[in-house]
Amino acid sequence: MNEYLQRVLKNTREKNINEPEYLQAVEEVLTSLEPVINCHHEFEEAAVLERMVEPERIITFRVPWINDEGKTVVNRGYRVQFSSLIGPYKGGLRFDKSVNQSIMKFLGFEQIFKNALTGLPIGGGKGGSDFDPKGKSDREVMHFCQSFMTELQRHIGQDIDVPAGDIGVGAREVGYLFGQYKRIKNGYEGGVITGKGLSYGGSLARTEATGYGLIYFMREMLEANAHQSLKGKTVTISGSGNVAIYACEKAQAYGANVVAMSDSAGCIYDKNGIDIALIKQIKEVERGRIKEYLKKHPDAKYIERTDDNSPIWTIKTDIALPCATQNEVSLDSAKKLVENGVIAIGEGANMPCPKEVTEYFLEKGVLVAPAKAANAGGVATSAIEMSQNSMRYYMTFEEVDKKLDDIMVNIFKSCREAAEKYNLGNNYVAGANIASFTKLSEAMLAQGIV
Repeated sequence: MNEYLQRVLKNTREKNINEPEYLQAVEEVLTSLEPVINCHHEFEEAAVLERMVEPERIITFRVPWINDEGKTVVNRGYRVQFSSLIGPYKGGLRFDKSVNQSIMKFLGFEQIFKNALTGLPIGGGKGGSDFDPKGKSDREVMHFCQSFMTELQRHIGQDIDVPAGDIGVGAREVGYLFGQYKRIKNGYEGGVITGKGLSYGGSLARTEATGYGLIYFMREMLEANAHQSLKGKTVTISGSGNVAIYACEKAQAYGANVVAMSDSAGCIYDKNGIDIALIKQIKEVERGRIKEYLKKHPDAKYIERTDDNSPIWTIKTDIALPCATQNEVSLDSAKKLVENGVIAIGEGANMPCPKEVTEYFLEKGVLVAPAKAANAGGVATSAIEMSQNSMRYYMTFEEVDKKLDDIMVNIFKSCREAAEKYNLGNNYVAGANIASFTKLSEAMLAQGIV
């Protein structure tokens, strides 16, 4: 490996020794950049990599709130403002008990490259809290969100940092967060947060965007390789949240047979095809467990999760779409998928495949649509929402969806061209990293040592 890359990786490991998720994200990106670094010695002179892996700012704060029993609870809040090279910090908020600084930094780092790929003027950031909204009443969620925003509002703004939703932060949470921001600021700054409800500045197609975008990218990737298509393909999708639901909906629209979806407790397998309307009812309305699918479809099978490996990856499929969370596909699961004839992986979640899993898929000739490219549809549509807020104008669903489709086509084109330029074949993982890094490094060199 290039000596400069080795040195930066070594120093990054030493400085972030207790942050495994963050180190994993950095290593995945940097190890794929060697062809570029070898051609640009000026990057070392300007310490481009050293600056790229160090967040511009990390904000950590306490979040006290009162539960329904009248007891005070204290959580920890984060906002990692990683890079403003090409626009205001942009990235979601995650409310989940797993949240820590390592995960926030990994997500923020990924967001820089993802946002650069969209071609839109947005930087990278991420935030959240170890608060878990599951099992909480609406009142408790509101109290927490108001306390969280009371501190966060000091650090964000529509030209500074624009949060959005992520795991645990849906329409309910965004509404409470925006309401508190507006209350404190005494003004209507619509573009300060995205994923808002349609009645107060949200964008049509934002809910569907990440899942739809994943399928648009997958469509392009299949077409570019032996003119394949989604029609008639068997698809399994991990997760049953926003990304998974709308990836399923769009895949079905293209004629794919989606046979399995999951949640943290297990997965359902319906050989006749997933009833997506029922999944929406269970997950978006009732906030229930996916096992309840069997009440309406008793012929479907439920496979309970018994270890760290999701049982969904044991099901024979042509296309697997991991849409749940980071590192959800183990090497054992990857081997089972390959054994069962999988031809393509589409990463709907952020970094669902560890580096060794991605390398295994590529080695076996499986097409991989990397997260920072394939799931960029959500943030792209968030940027479209920001534009609409600035213009005091609403686009139709069809207009937003068409822009999303065009953006995903261009993202795939950028990944493919970067891979071809450096003779990397169908390695769209490296292509995505190189295409986004090229744009970011040009901006960094142009702006001086800041």
